[in-house]
Amino acid sequence: MQKGNIGVTTENIFPVIKKFLYSDHEIFLREMVSNAIDATQKLKTLADKGDFKGELGDLTVHVSLDKDKGTLTISDRGIGMTEEEIDKYINQIAFSGVTDFLDKYKDNANQIIGHFGLGFYSSFMVSKKVEIVTRSYQEGAKAVKWSCDGSPEFTIEDAERDDRGSDIILYIDDDCKEYLEKAQIEQLLQKYCKFLPVPVAFGKKTEWKDGKQVDTAEDNIINNVEPLWTKAPSTLKDEDYKSFYRTLYPMQFDEPLFWIHLNVDYPFNLTGILYFPRIKSNLDIQRNKIQLYCNQVFVTDQVEGIVPEFLTLLHGVIDSPDIPLNVSRSYLQSDRDVKKISTYITKKVADRLNSIFKEDRKQYEEKWDDLKIFINYGMLSQEDFYDRAKDFCLLKDVDGKYFTLDDYRTLIKDEQTDKDGNLVYLYATDKEEQYSYIEAARKKGYSVLLMDGQLDTPTVSMFEQKLEKSRFTRVDADIVERLIVKEDTPKNELDATQSDNLSEAFRSQMPKLEKAEFMVEVQSLGENGQPVVITQSEYMRRMKDMSRYQQGMSFYATMPDSYNLILNADHPLIKRVLEEETASVSEALKPIESEIRGMQARVDVLRQEQNKKKYDEITQEEKDDLNNSEKALNEQKDKKKAVIADYAKGNKVVHQLIDLALLQNGMLKGAALDAFLKRSVDLIG
Repeated sequence: MQKGNIGVTTENIFPVIKKFLYSDHEIFLREMVSNAIDATQKLKTLADKGDFKGELGDLTVHVSLDKDKGTLTISDRGIGMTEEEIDKYINQIAFSGVTDFLDKYKDNANQIIGHFGLGFYSSFMVSKKVEIVTRSYQEGAKAVKWSCDGSPEFTIEDAERDDRGSDIILYIDDDCKEYLEKAQIEQLLQKYCKFLPVPVAFGKKTEWKDGKQVDTAEDNIINNVEPLWTKAPSTLKDEDYKSFYRTLYPMQFDEPLFWIHLNVDYPFNLTGILYFPRIKSNLDIQRNKIQLYCNQVFVTDQVEGIVPEFLTLLHGVIDSPDIPLNVSRSYLQSDRDVKKISTYITKKVADRLNSIFKEDRKQYEEKWDDLKIFINYGMLSQEDFYDRAKDFCLLKDVDGKYFTLDDYRTLIKDEQTDKDGNLVYLYATDKEEQYSYIEAARKKGYSVLLMDGQLDTPTVSMFEQKLEKSRFTRVDADIVERLIVKEDTPKNELDATQSDNLSEAFRSQMPKLEKAEFMVEVQSLGENGQPVVITQSEYMRRMKDMSRYQQGMSFYATMPDSYNLILNADHPLIKRVLEEETASVSEALKPIESEIRGMQARVDVLRQEQNKKKYDEITQEEKDDLNNSEKALNEQKDKKKAVIADYAKGNKVVHQLIDLALLQNGMLKGAALDAFLKRSVDLIG
């Protein structure tokens, strides 16, 4: 029997292991099973080379629990170890003369395993004692037993083992008893080991007998040793990919849109399958669905470093032995190779999308509504992806027809180019709510796109930057005559006083809606145009929409919505309102307007005189004179507004026209809607 101290220059490495080296205690099981797999794979390699001439036999790795003894055992029939190899690989922990590793790495303990191969020692995170019973594959080798209780002291003694390989016996610590529960171990094996390349057995398969589940004689193999990504794509059918998707995501009930099989061996090794899922709504709900493996060992589903951000919306598997990992194999280290892998995946995804588009455009169009969130996100977040995707990015019109960017430009350039040579893309965000605006645009011969996706607002802004001399305007952003201005707008034939009085009649009766402001203006829109139209500023609405996506724009979200109420001076109903207003209020307004003209002239003269002087040269008397004149002027203007408001208050046509415009925009609700319905009945009667 040999006793000794583990070759570490500190009193106790184990607190360091527990505290620093592993982000999550549960990965001890992954490390133990992975070591057993490595030992088995090494034996297979020796056999292939002819260096091992014995029978390989059953190579299954066995994981077993003994709750009574408080042990968890991982057994393999791999190459095993001699006493000398235990001393070299276990006792020395590969430090080979490094005497100050703890001091050197105390601020970055995550480097320790990366440098020194401490995977086996993760067992002490959950164990009060660990034993290794092992026998080398070499002819004549004796079985030995290594034991350590979590101090630097160990013992090695002769042992009994009929077969080659190793048993790692973990005596689970009192504060980690959950690792003696069958359900917990099953869950961890499913998480980390379900695709390992050597069979892993945990317990026995069960069957129903006499009304209860009982063990059979057959091992319960928990892993698939040849997962789909390890096979050649040419040997696989669509159903194989769909079936594997269901294996990866048993709670995902929708089938994927399609998939990309990655298989590259230069300049790095990378295999995998990426699935495009159907995304219903929230972007973030779908993240962390790509699983990263290293030689079929699960590492993490936090793959932001490897997969470009927009592709973290995908599902699937990536496996690469070349991805640099830190101590616990749980976190990616920043590395130039990671950047290369990310670039490759972007290119591969773009190439696949492009080939699907070219090979079967009809199928691609059928999937576009689900697909566009990935492509829009990619174009928004990654410049090089936009350069690739612009050829297979589609626009969809309100009739459900699809166009490439080039196709659509050709379609609209004749009808939708304004007087300054800008191409105007009209779009709607809701076909039903914006129906009348869409129809008005169609009557003018315009095409209207449907932009109702989650990322369409920032995508529209991106297109405006990318597409030469182009702008996007929502179809309700202005009256149809001003959406695409091809010549100077016809002048309103009403004089300034008539326009002001007409505007004031409607302005005075506009309801006070929360977070909404209305500007009223008069335009000549022709006798066949709508009498009243509500439009919303494209700029302000888009800024408010963008505030949901971009930091630093939140102040736009707090601003009220800005609307224009446009009165069509050519429409018979508006003409009638103006005639009735003039007949009703002209006498009352004559003296007020006379006062306003006189006071306005006086205010203008006083301002002109004071503008010629420096501020400190203006006397207090002069300042008071101007202030009093302005105050008197505003009082007369308020009088005028009161007279017009009093008239408009009793004009049912004014109220009806306002309510019709609000109703058209989904802004007439509650008591106001009820009043409108009653008034409609009265007017019909």
